[in-house]
Amino acid sequence: MTDLLPAVVLAGGAATRMGGGDKPLRTLAGRPILAHVLDRIGPQCGPVALNANGDPARLGAWGLPVLPDTLPDRPGPLAGVLAGLDWAADLGAEAVVSVAGDTPFFPADLVARLRGAAAPSGLALAATPDAEGVLRRHPTFGLWPVALRHDLRAALGDGLRKVVLWTDRHGAGTATFATDPFDPFFNINRPEDIDAAEALLAGAAR
Repeated sequence: MTDLLPAVVLAGGAATRMGGGDKPLRTLAGRPILAHVLDRIGPQCGPVALNANGDPARLGAWGLPVLPDTLPDRPGPLAGVLAGLDWAADLGAEAVVSVAGDTPFFPADLVARLRGAAAPSGLALAATPDAEGVLRRHPTFGLWPVALRHDLRAALGDGLRKVVLWTDRHGAGTATFATDPFDPFFNINRPEDIDAAEALLAGAAR
């Protein structure tokens, strides 16, 4: 496969540990975190959309499609994946890649590695080893085949919310990434995480 897949940025998480609001719109090194995320995913994919609920105008500066969840009560990241899958299907794509909107340092070869790790079902998730060497999956970073979107819709309708429970049903592949010099899936959840991210950016610039 050489064609560029579409990507959806899961940008709708509420920053409850940061006083509310949209985490991707918080400032990192003078720019919104979302701008850093888009810089990472843009070269790796084709069209990009943002999954977020509420007023899409707050994300209008990027000129990208804003996809709200198609299911009520904000059932979590799988609903964002489903919105991305429906959008990708309308584009005629075979799959969509998802990334989190609060994780600015994910790998520059994420999409290629996910595609290389895809299971027969077409699914793959990113993972990194923890301090004990046990793989920790990052379920908001995945490759999702359009062919499974109706199965996902049915699972969500039945109350499923945990990403890996659904991906395990379909034998998702795993793309494993190194954590040296730091875990590239470091995400910003708290105010102090912005300070840590600023330090990582400063180190990368030296």
